[in-house]
Amino acid sequence: MRPLSLTLKGFRGIRDGLGRDVIELDFEQLAGDAKLVAIIGKNGRGKTTLMDNMTPFPTMPSRAGADGLGSFSYYDQVCLPESVKDLVWEHAGERYRSQLVFRLNGKRKTEAFLHVRRGELWQPVRLENGTVSDGRVETYLACVEHILGSAETFFTSVFAAQGRRPLSAYRNGEIKALLAELLALDEIRDLGAKAAETAKLVKTGLAAVRQERTGLAVEAEQVARQLAQLGDTTARVAAAQSAKAAGQAALDRAKAELAKHVAMRDVALQTEARRSQLAGERGAAIEARKAALCALDAQDRREAERLQELDRRIRQRTEEARKRRKELDGQRVRLEATLKVGGAIERAAQRLPWAQSVAVQREQHVAGLRRVAERLDRLTADGKLAREQVAGIEREAGQASLRVQELTRRFGLTAEVPCAGTDLQGRCKLLSDAREAQSLRPDADARVARLQEERARVALHLQNIEAQRESLAAAHEKLRIAEARLRRSRERSSVLSMRAARQGELAQAGETLARIVQQIESLPQRAGDDTAQEKAERAAIAAARQAIGAQREGEAQRQRESLRRIDAALAALPAPFDASRIERAERSVEEAQLALVTTEATYLKAVRDQDAGEELRRRKGMIGERLSTLDRRMRYIEDQVGTWALFAKCLSNDGLIALSIDDAGPALSCLANDLLLACYGPRFTVSLKTLVETAKGEAREGFDIVVHDAESGEAKSVTQMSAGERVWINESLTRAIALYLTQNSGRHYETLFSDEADGPLDPERKRMFMAMKREVLRIGGYRQEFFVSQTPELAAMADVIINLEHFR
Repeated sequence: MRPLSLTLKGFRGIRDGLGRDVIELDFEQLAGDAKLVAIIGKNGRGKTTLMDNMTPFPTMPSRAGADGLGSFSYYDQVCLPESVKDLVWEHAGERYRSQLVFRLNGKRKTEAFLHVRRGELWQPVRLENGTVSDGRVETYLACVEHILGSAETFFTSVFAAQGRRPLSAYRNGEIKALLAELLALDEIRDLGAKAAETAKLVKTGLAAVRQERTGLAVEAEQVARQLAQLGDTTARVAAAQSAKAAGQAALDRAKAELAKHVAMRDVALQTEARRSQLAGERGAAIEARKAALCALDAQDRREAERLQELDRRIRQRTEEARKRRKELDGQRVRLEATLKVGGAIERAAQRLPWAQSVAVQREQHVAGLRRVAERLDRLTADGKLAREQVAGIEREAGQASLRVQELTRRFGLTAEVPCAGTDLQGRCKLLSDAREAQSLRPDADARVARLQEERARVALHLQNIEAQRESLAAAHEKLRIAEARLRRSRERSSVLSMRAARQGELAQAGETLARIVQQIESLPQRAGDDTAQEKAERAAIAAARQAIGAQREGEAQRQRESLRRIDAALAALPAPFDASRIERAERSVEEAQLALVTTEATYLKAVRDQDAGEELRRRKGMIGERLSTLDRRMRYIEDQVGTWALFAKCLSNDGLIALSIDDAGPALSCLANDLLLACYGPRFTVSLKTLVETAKGEAREGFDIVVHDAESGEAKSVTQMSAGERVWINESLTRAIALYLTQNSGRHYETLFSDEADGPLDPERKRMFMAMKREVLRIGGYRQEFFVSQTPELAAMADVIINLEHFR
């Protein structure tokens, strides 16, 4: 895998470090055929962001953690509504293009496309199993891992992310899974996974068989309990037959008793018919009395209503007479009041013409004063305008005076100009300006004189206006007094006019008063007394109501006699038949029938229990046979579970894979030691161990890197070495894994990546570190390595430097 060009749009690291939303890098042009390519720049310039995106894997390993395999989201690293990562890369002679688009506008969405170059066109990558890169992240990642292998192997062997864990920090399962992929032991691991899955499925089947056996055992116990509950069914059948016969005999006796009581009831039916007839006659008599009483009550209500109507008419007549008298009294009072003010009305009629004449004279006087006030307002406005004209003329005269002074000053320069009287006076601008002022001076003087005359004229006009205003100064006050007098005159004329209008009313008041007094005298003195007709009607009503009372008493007497006769006939009849005896007999029959049904149900249940007992005994035998079969099957499945579990363990990381890693350990150690020897000298050699010793001195499956120090003659774990030494050992092992991967797996990466891996080294060791990089490129046949370093000496040792400061 070799990156050819990279375009990043909307990444926070690039925007914050370089102030750019988009950066484009053509590595073919920038790096060419250089072996070591250094990416440099100040802290925070985006070097790690650039390095993390130089691979097609959809992650940024330095941000993700867990050696590039931890949880990671691009949305935390981008800032535009639509951000893009566009990487063109080459692998195994094919050219690919990875396009990742991250959208933040609204709902978050990521689209990932992988294309391969075919001629002049880019076509979506299509795998042999039919998987096509269609924009989904899942299909994109599947295509990338099919071409480059897993991300775990890539980020462990050829990409040294910033802050990644050393190999010594890997857990046993992690390192063995990694080495298994490097050694192409995927088939063994897959077989082990299949064996483990088979063992799991067999265990599941065993659990189902055990569950079935448990269910059958529970069923067998239930059958045994049911048989115990049934007991001796033959004896129960015999007892139920005897109870059934006794119940049938009791039912026959109850039916005979019921028939005897029914016959006695038929004999008593004739007596009951006579009793019913007399009861009907008694009820009819009572109803007839009620009807007669209702008719008399209705007649009495009608007479009472007539009496109420008579009283209502009398009250209405009395109320109308009272209202008429009150109305006539009110009219008499008003007419008498009108006659009392007759003198005032006559005087008002006499004074009305004089009051109207005074009002007209005062209206004329107000109109004259209003014209004088309007003339005063016009004079005030003319005075204001004249004062404004005087102020304008004075301003213009002041400007004209200043103009005269300026022209006088300019003309006075004629004698002071040095070129006056010489040959230069024709070309002297000051002298020409002074002569021009001399020609303009008469016009300015004339304008000043004209303005003075105009001001005098306007001032005289203003003086005349002020004199006229002083003579008319009291015009508004006189107008206010005259208008108040006019209002009083109009009010007095209005009052006199209203009184004079009542003069005709005064003439009619006497005649109307005499007529009203006559009507009042003609009204009856006691309006509430009954008239003769009303007295006759009241007496007729009283007589009718008295007759109705007598009829009611006679009807009551006849009713009592009729009821006394009917009650005597009813008392002579014999006592009625007791129907409760038939009810008791019927209940006895029902109880006997219910008892018979119960005994029959008991008999049928005993027979069914006898049949159920036979069926339960048959089921018990079948369940016993099935339990024996399941026991044999369980023993067979348990043997198979042990076999498959052992097979899965043999094919796991602690089985054949561990043995294969032991076989590959010397080769990996040899490659790492060659790198250490070429770059660091013969002091350190390493070996890999897959068996580690516990605190009890026992060996168990594990992983450890043992370093042999030639100077001290000691061997110790890499975890006990200094930080700088661990860097050396870890880098040598990592590059050895990459070399081993190239030599044995058939998958070859042309480019290595390293992000600030030289931090803990001293200056001398950093130079050796660069020598090891070149040695790795030589031994592994790599084309180039991109690395990030903050050490200027190391950057200077690179073949090409990409300085991000140039992209700000």
